Amino acid sequence: MAVILNEMTIGEAADRLAEALPGHRVEVLKGSIVATPPPDGPHQEALDEIAYLFRQAGGRDRGAKSLQGIGVWLGTGPDDYAEPDWAIVDTDYKDALVQKNCYAASVFRLVLEVTSSNWGNDLVTKAETYAEARIPVYVIADRKHDEVLVLTDPVGDTYRTRSRYGRGATVVLPQSVGVDLELPVDVLLDGDGD
Repeated sequence: MAVILNEMTIGEAADRLAEALPGHRVEVLKGSIVATPPPDGPHQEALDEIAYLFRQAGGRDRGAKSLQGIGVWLGTGPDDYAEPDWAIVDTDYKDALVQKNCYAASVFRLVLEVTSSNWGNDLVTKAETYAEARIPVYVIADRKHDEVLVLTDPVGDTYRTRSRYGRGATVVLPQSVGVDLELPVDVLLDGDGD
C-alpha cells in the first residue's frame, strides 16, 4: 500500500496552530512559527489608552488610522507575517491587502508592541524583521526592562536610531508618523493606572 505524505508550508502549519490555540497570536517570523499567549489586562489597557490618545490627537483627520490586530506581510520570507499589538496605518490601507488579514508593510507608519512572556521576540526578532520590511517607526513597551524603546530609520535588518524612555517620561512620536502624538511611558507599561 502506498502512503502519500503531503508536506505543508510554514504558513499552513501556522494556520493550523492558530486554530488549535484560540486566543494566541500566531506569527511567522524569519521562517519560524511564534505563538504568543493571550494578553493580560494591563497590556490591553495600554492599547486602549493609546488608541484614545491617537483619536484625541486628531489622527484620523491627518490621514491615518489606529488599529489593533492587523497583520503586516513582512516580505522577509515566503510566509513571514506579524501581528503587531497596535499600528498606525494609512487610511487607504485596505487597498494593500496581501493575504490572511495581512497588509503590505508600505502602509504602516508605526508598529507598537507591548512585551509579554516572550519579550525577546519583540526586542530582537521583530526589530530585525520590521526594519527589513522598512516600517519607519517601531515602539516597544518593554515591561521586562521597565522602559520604552523607539526605533527609527530602518536600514537592512536594523534601526539606526534607538531612543530609550524611562518611567515618568513622555514619548513624542517622530513627525514622520504624521500625527502629533505623545505617549506617557507609564501608560505604555502599565495601562491607564486605575
